[in-house]
Amino acid sequence: MLSLTLRATALSIACLLTPALAGEGQEATAAPLATTESGLILRDGFARAATPAAKAGAAFVVIENPTDMPDRLLAASTDAAKRVELHTHSMTDSGVMRMLHLPEGFEIPAGGQLVLERGGHHVMMMGLTRGLADGDAVEVTFTFERAGPVTVTLPVDLQRGAHGG
Repeated sequence: MLSLTLRATALSIACLLTPALAGEGQEATAAPLATTESGLILRDGFARAATPAAKAGAAFVVIENPTDMPDRLLAASTDAAKRVELHTHSMTDSGVMRMLHLPEGFEIPAGGQLVLERGGHHVMMMGLTRGLADGDAVEVTFTFERAGPVTVTLPVDLQRGAHGG
């Protein structure tokens, strides 16, 4: 367990130093939002709504698992919405993209990552209790099978396109 914590700490330090060390033309990795005791690293998160008057919004984040044990994102919650679900997109037989609620959550493989992004897996916030204005922030608690609950503050960014862009 200690080696997993040390490995996660080393990765966190590397992520913090990456912007300073990135060379010309290289994209820097965002500093972690959180690192769990079990070793998960949450980074590059943001939230958005389709319009300022929207009743629904979404949250996106990259969850890295540098450990040798898989974990699972089971749920998410925020006081910014009446209901929060884990969703994905799926193509129907007729070629239409459809959002699906996945109550079983998402696996985060050992040595891998889970990317919550627009057009893919994401956190769906329904019945927003307040507007998500560009530049605001929203607290989201992610609940993991092994790591337990982890609360992060995500910036609201209405300009971002697909994850990272």
